[in-house]
Amino acid sequence: MSTTIASGARSFLKLVVIEHSVFALPFAYLAALTAMRLEHHGGGWVDWPVLGLVTVAMVAGRTFAMAANRIIDRHIDARNPRTAQRELVTGAVSLRTAYVGSAVSLVIFFAAAALLNPLCLVLSPLAVVPLVVYPYAKRFTSFPHAILGIAQMVAPVGSWLAVSGTFAGAWPAIVLGLAVGLWIGGFDLIYACQDVDVDREIGVRSTPARFGVAAALHASTVSHAVTFGLFVWFGLACGFGWLFWVGLAATAAAFVYEHAIVSPHDLSRVNRAFLTANGFVGIALFGFALADLLVR
Repeated sequence: MSTTIASGARSFLKLVVIEHSVFALPFAYLAALTAMRLEHHGGGWVDWPVLGLVTVAMVAGRTFAMAANRIIDRHIDARNPRTAQRELVTGAVSLRTAYVGSAVSLVIFFAAAALLNPLCLVLSPLAVVPLVVYPYAKRFTSFPHAILGIAQMVAPVGSWLAVSGTFAGAWPAIVLGLAVGLWIGGFDLIYACQDVDVDREIGVRSTPARFGVAAALHASTVSHAVTFGLFVWFGLACGFGWLFWVGLAATAAAFVYEHAIVSPHDLSRVNRAFLTANGFVGIALFGFALADLLVR
């Protein structure tokens, strides 16, 4: 029995691509730790219990979102050769397991929000809405990437509110949230380009399917240019030092690399842009920002 449960758990974690938490967690930590540092100018400024609850809430929320996405999109996934081997399509994970996993993740998310503070608890249902709407978006709009961006901007804003418990003085978190939303929405535009022909054939809506790959890549470039500007704004607003700016320079290089290796005529390196470059963006900026916070 224990072996069966362990195998099911591994399959479920593969279903929700748990390793992709690397995209959102660094910015949640960046917002939370920056808020802690600004509130406490002396020693012992890291509130470890709050940081632990932020981690639980982030991972649980993302797990729920991915499970819901896979459940809602399972019939579409079955018609796309790229996604036809996903676990719900092949039967490696049962629909019941996916429902149970998503429900448990949602309960954990709400529990973590309740333990953080009353504001997080009140706002937690609102944070779930775009997570559920996003999988349906490709059925009614050519801009589902924008809804994904809205869903992702919740992470840094929510993490800041987890520390402060109030919107007063939280505007840097909103700036960071907008940056993260545009960043993820921008690379989702790139990722969607590889499915443009299939999407048009089966009626899935996306920006590349409607306006073409070239237009989508241009929109992604603009999104990431604005993202970089918002990162600069956040750094200035929070008074970061030179280490943060070194990290931001590395981030700029990653953005340039990401857009240099993908073109309308060559989408063979989309996964490299999606996984390698974007994973580096979050980790590099957070790493240098954390170092900056520690040496102040």
